[in-house]
Amino acid sequence: HIPGALNRPFSDNFTPEGRFKSAALLRTEFDALLAGRDPTSVVHHCGSGITANPNLIAMELAGFAPTTLFAGSWSEWCSDATRPVERG
Repeated sequence: HIPGALNRPFSDNFTPEGRFKSAALLRTEFDALLAGRDPTSVVHHCGSGITANPNLIAMELAGFAPTTLFAGSWSEWCSDATRPVERG
């Protein structure tokens, strides 16, 4: 993965009915995940740039806007062998 990346499956943003969780619950969950990191430093990415969007929207709903999307995501990152990669 990209060094420093945190993992949040996009499906964690939704209720069983398929709606976004409440802003308060999303905020609590993202606070725990970020563990003190500055939310404005977040750059969302996934495999190809599609499924990172629900996390970006969820953080906005939780009051953490603005954040950024790396549209090229892992596909673009790993295409350059000089970029660092973390394992595990």
